[in-house]
Amino acid sequence: MNAVLSFFLPGGMLVLASLFLVHAQGIQTHLEAVISIYPYAAYIISMAFGWRFNRSALVFGCVCIAFVHWSLVHFGAVHPAGDILWRVAFDSAALLLPLNLVVLSVARERGVFTTRGLSRLALILVQPLMVGIIAGPDPEHYAALLEHVLLPFTFLQKLSVPQIPMAVCLLCLIVMTALYVREGGAKESGFFWGIVMVLIAIASAGQKHQMGFHFSTAALILLVSVIEVSHSMAFKDELTGLPARRALKEDLLKLGGRYCLAMLDIDHFKKFNDKHGHDVGDQVLRMVASRLTRVTGGGKAFRYGGEEFTVIFPGRYADDALQHLEDLRKEVAHAEFAIRSRMRPRRKPKTPRRVKTSPKSVSVTISIGVAWPSERARTPNDVLKVADKALYRAKKQGRNQVST
Repeated sequence: MNAVLSFFLPGGMLVLASLFLVHAQGIQTHLEAVISIYPYAAYIISMAFGWRFNRSALVFGCVCIAFVHWSLVHFGAVHPAGDILWRVAFDSAALLLPLNLVVLSVARERGVFTTRGLSRLALILVQPLMVGIIAGPDPEHYAALLEHVLLPFTFLQKLSVPQIPMAVCLLCLIVMTALYVREGGAKESGFFWGIVMVLIAIASAGQKHQMGFHFSTAALILLVSVIEVSHSMAFKDELTGLPARRALKEDLLKLGGRYCLAMLDIDHFKKFNDKHGHDVGDQVLRMVASRLTRVTGGGKAFRYGGEEFTVIFPGRYADDALQHLEDLRKEVAHAEFAIRSRMRPRRKPKTPRRVKTSPKSVSVTISIGVAWPSERARTPNDVLKVADKALYRAKKQGRNQVST
């Protein structure tokens, strides 16, 4: 359920808001005035944010959107909709803009004013020149190719976007959906809704004010998605997927007078890491983290740092915290952790070889220290320190236990 909401928020809501606003009677009367400011604000702020935080996908995505917006407005002012140059510009924009956004979304971050960043910008800017070179000798033939009817259905032929660019755009949306299912990130969902907004903008090219409003919203959606990614990087631990220490600090400030804090540590983790390697150590961290995400009793888990984790039981859940932490300790201790062979390939081969020896299994245990607010620990930070001392006692007393 959370994944579905994350996919639709805020990108889907911004798409709906953009569609509503351009048709709202109160806005329509002022749409021309709004469109004289909104695009500049959306494009400049988005590009400035992308440049400041070195997010080339945002910068170049907005460059693509702004350039197409300007091109369609320019050609629309000089050439009527049926003119061949308008058709070439419109069909090319409908085909290339979604493709560029998909490529930018999957490309690795290489910076803006770097050799690779400037190379990407050059590839974007050279595309109109290539369209001119290809379409120049026979623009009618070029437009006819892009406007070719794939399916002879009446409702498809009534669409303002030709079927080939429409099919390419739908394919781009399928790719972005697949990427979101695999990665589950705000960037993938943001670029999905950005492409949806771009398609709506292109489809409304006959109404230049609506088109400009939708293109500007597409840039805004990309900006919001990158802000979400930056927030996730700051507040979420990349290795385990748990909220990170910064998120813990914020949640500690929200606690009332009744709560329970637990500090948790993986037993003998350093020796385990030294013996089996850091890759296996990372697997152990992810395994323990996956158990922590399922902690019962209303607990919320965080990665504190290294092999240490923190669990908060707020309000009414604090009284039963010990039992739920004991259940967690038992679950981790009884789980079988199989060490992946260093010779094991990353991808499963088509014809796997039979291995005579079974994978080696090891036991992973955790120690837990628990504390509540008291006369000597009134603030959450003080309670956390008491829980850390209880954790030390649990380890000193033999590990694999819960101590208060």
